[in-house]
Amino acid sequence: MRVDNTPYRSIWADVAARQAFVIDQTLLPHRFVVRPLQSLTDAEEAIRAMRVRGAPLIGVTAAYGVALAMASDPSEAALEQAVNRLAATRPTAVNLSHALERMRTRLLALPAAGRIAGAWAEAERLAEEDLRLNRAIGEHGLVLLRVLHQRFGRSINVLTHCNAGWLATVDYGTALAPLYLAHDAGIPLQVWVCETRPRNQGLLTAWELQQHGVPHTVIVDNAAGHFIARGKIDIVLVGADRVTRRGDVCNKIGTYLRALAARHHGVPFYVAVPSPTIDWAVDDGMAHIPIEERDGAELRRMTGVDAAGATSTVSLLPETTPVANPGFDVTPAEFVSGLITERGVIAANEAELTALFPQSCAPAK
Repeated sequence: MRVDNTPYRSIWADVAARQAFVIDQTLLPHRFVVRPLQSLTDAEEAIRAMRVRGAPLIGVTAAYGVALAMASDPSEAALEQAVNRLAATRPTAVNLSHALERMRTRLLALPAAGRIAGAWAEAERLAEEDLRLNRAIGEHGLVLLRVLHQRFGRSINVLTHCNAGWLATVDYGTALAPLYLAHDAGIPLQVWVCETRPRNQGLLTAWELQQHGVPHTVIVDNAAGHFIARGKIDIVLVGADRVTRRGDVCNKIGTYLRALAARHHGVPFYVAVPSPTIDWAVDDGMAHIPIEERDGAELRRMTGVDAAGATSTVSLLPETTPVANPGFDVTPAEFVSGLITERGVIAANEAELTALFPQSCAPAK
């Protein structure tokens, strides 16, 4: 995608220099800053601090983190330590464990002398695969939007929640990929962007859409039901941090409420999900997906740009005020109209998932 007409990915590497680069998303949409990752600690901090976020991007960043660790020490002990440290950064996104297990398996099969080059090569492969998966999701989602446009004969109103754009992946995005392709194909769109408190990832969505020229409007989270109830939304399109084998969807907190409102008012609710986001070992999402409890400071404080143009953080609540801050919720499969995968659009149920990805199935919990 482009930033001020310059092509970027959300993460890229200079393999010869043994370093990777990421866009610091904690500074967006006000400042665009590229940060180098030069060590395992840098990668670990980038994930924990949400300089990078979005399940696919977290997985690829962790893969580069392993490569950075191997550049310092290619021993088996160092590999295990790197995998364990990175696995502890964000427990909900299954792409993280998928990428780390793939790196671990690949590198343990190599002698220590080959692990540095092998790690960088595997991390690069993961990044390229993510790009291809997201482009394919975009193509399949484009079909849905084209059908809606033909049915209504007007601009399509799409509601999003959180950010599932190119900033959450290596490129294209998941839920936003169909929107970019539809816009480029001349299908008129109006995107209604939930701000997604407390981290305000919706502002990243708005920044992305502005860069690409897609018409959009930011709304407060509590306005989503209002717009759905009044017939202002034609389709809800979100991403996911984890999807169970029966189709339960774990995504940013607030997604469940969007799904409930959509179901009640007959609005289709679709989830864009690349196959590495499917957790085949989990059946019941409510029972078995760990929900990350975020720092209470995210609720008590807010950061923005003041009248002088300086970045400022203000307090919304006293430090003594108790808060609860779950980062995600689970939407049961019954409320999901369909899953948009790289292999096509299917119903959110175990039969269709296992039929589409037969080689990936594993016993469920």
